[in-house]
Amino acid sequence: MHDYDLLVVGSANADLVTAVERRPGAGETVLGSDLAVHPGGKGANQAVAAGRLGARTALLARVGDDAYGRLLLDSQRSAGVDTVGVLVGGAPTGVALITVDPSGDNSIVVAPGANARLTPQDVRAAAHLFEAARVVSVQLEIPLETVAEVARTLPAGTRLVLNPSPPAPLPDEVLGACDPLVVNEHEARVILRGAGAEVPDEPEDWARRLLDLGPRSVVVTLGGAGALVAGPDGTARVPSVQVDAVDTTGAGDAFTAALAWRLGVGEDLETAARYAAQVGALAVTRAGAQVSYPSGDEVAALGAAGGSAGGPVDGSAGGSAGGSAAR
Repeated sequence: MHDYDLLVVGSANADLVTAVERRPGAGETVLGSDLAVHPGGKGANQAVAAGRLGARTALLARVGDDAYGRLLLDSQRSAGVDTVGVLVGGAPTGVALITVDPSGDNSIVVAPGANARLTPQDVRAAAHLFEAARVVSVQLEIPLETVAEVARTLPAGTRLVLNPSPPAPLPDEVLGACDPLVVNEHEARVILRGAGAEVPDEPEDWARRLLDLGPRSVVVTLGGAGALVAGPDGTARVPSVQVDAVDTTGAGDAFTAALAWRLGVGEDLETAARYAAQVGALAVTRAGAQVSYPSGDEVAALGAAGGSAGGPVDGSAGGSAGGSAAR
């Protein structure tokens, strides 16, 4: 019996958010709204998203011994996430500086802080959490050597889900452990180029090239065009869910968390991705990252309503709108 449906290993940041009429160009200053502070970070986002949906979730991360760290721990606990793996101290809590424009698109700069101090030794010391988890989800806002240690620490029978964001070339041992590798268009191009592979025109071809690099399965999120899943049995398109986008911050994290959880409870990749698309879509209808994540009941209600929650935009099948590399 597994104690956790999902163990998330990753970053925890305070998101400092301001709304702007348009994002500034080089050398330009624009005025924004009053600053809002939200709990964020790709790892912490995924853990809260899964916890809200009802998954038994634990987080392995590092925060500072400061007000932002306490904010993040409170958010995890309120979502029902087990924070036994959250390490405190060693550096200030990571911070993300986020600007959001009227269309809901965002730009992000991350100061990693304590996230950069999550080490391979921290992963080895948390072996009991890995043994207790059905699925482990990881991203790239922590050191790549720590991500590689996660791949090495993975117990037999435990599934690894990796969203390589922000994207970077990945070692073979990490790529080979992914089931699935979850990428948007930008991340797919970076991974392929980093491996010296040609970048074809069609998403189906991206997925096949990515599979050639070693992952057991691949999911490509395509913003308003939905998502694509690929594995040994071929590829399939997952349609987008049409919603009015308010803020895409954290939508990709909600998608990936939902996907990882549903895979862990035995769903096939396409079915899990369809559920995840609904979760990602609901997340963009509200401002913020963790505060925007739906409950399992809200997702069930959307599914019962035929999967539509408003007007003609976005359909954030995991992605930040337009397939950008948003969190």
